[in-house]
Amino acid sequence: MTTAAKTGMKTALAVGGYARTDTKALVEFVQEAESLGVDSVWSAEAWGTDAVTPLAYLAAKTERIKLGTGIMQISARAPSMTAMTALALHDLSGGRFMLGLGASGPQVVEGLHGVAYQGPLTRLKETVEIIRMAFRGDKISYDGLYHQLPRPGGQGKPLRIDHPPAEIPIYLATLAPKSLHYTGAAADGWLGTSFSPDHADAHLAHIAEGAERAGRSLSDIHLNAACSVAIGENVEQLISERKAAVAFQMGAMGSAQTNFYNAAYQRAGFEDDAKAIQQLWIAGKREDAAHRVPDEMVTQFGAVGTSDMVAERFRQYAAAGINGLTLRLEAKSAKARMELLEQTLDLI
Repeated sequence: MTTAAKTGMKTALAVGGYARTDTKALVEFVQEAESLGVDSVWSAEAWGTDAVTPLAYLAAKTERIKLGTGIMQISARAPSMTAMTALALHDLSGGRFMLGLGASGPQVVEGLHGVAYQGPLTRLKETVEIIRMAFRGDKISYDGLYHQLPRPGGQGKPLRIDHPPAEIPIYLATLAPKSLHYTGAAADGWLGTSFSPDHADAHLAHIAEGAERAGRSLSDIHLNAACSVAIGENVEQLISERKAAVAFQMGAMGSAQTNFYNAAYQRAGFEDDAKAIQQLWIAGKREDAAHRVPDEMVTQFGAVGTSDMVAERFRQYAAAGINGLTLRLEAKSAKARMELLEQTLDLI
């Protein structure tokens, strides 16, 4: 069996995020996924586990599977430290590391890290440029709006990271049009969320435009989208079970003023629904928010249904131009999750 037999897409898994993961079970799951041919694993970072520590441990417990941060928050670290961390993981993993970066959102950046959520795209650009200087082995001298190295008026001098030049791919997790444009212009890959192959242009048109203006093409960027998977005969129940997660995205994954996930669904044609769900969630009406989610906000943003329906859905992702899927597999036990992974890989 190969994971690319039917669609040509690579497969990935997401791990971590909220420090509720059994470490032993996690390692066994990733090791088994590696043996089945899964291409990569991406570690989440929100307000639970950091994105780095799990990958360092997995680097020692695996041999082939690629290891990516999905994502390291740019406001939580100085760019030079992010570069040093990436270089360390590159060495520990034998060159299997991929650096995923994102600006996160104001609730986490300002609430958890105490950093102003100001100019997130400019900060992202400056971070990427500084990191690439470090990867090239250049002395780091940078005069940006938010980052000045060395610090003006201080005793510092331009320093070179004590590491040979290294090629580490940089993936960007972006959702807003301008940041998607930048992804197309500068990134090696895209970590997409809130993506629907039925409304692919809501994301990919902006990436393609950015690539074209930079003298690149969409094919120069590895397009990796998150995809929730649920397989079974009771399709109505499968859809119903996932509405609470959609409501959480619409209402909790951002502030009332800034929610990039909500905005992405709006651009895909669900403006009234997304706004209504957010209002219910903010008002504390969580169950009502979940009931307000239309079926299409589940079925068009993942692969849910019978085996035939899910297989067709994967073909639609591939036809839309997606190169890889980060599979989000919900199961009641480790055994059930592994069985779902095997079934999913057969269909892809």
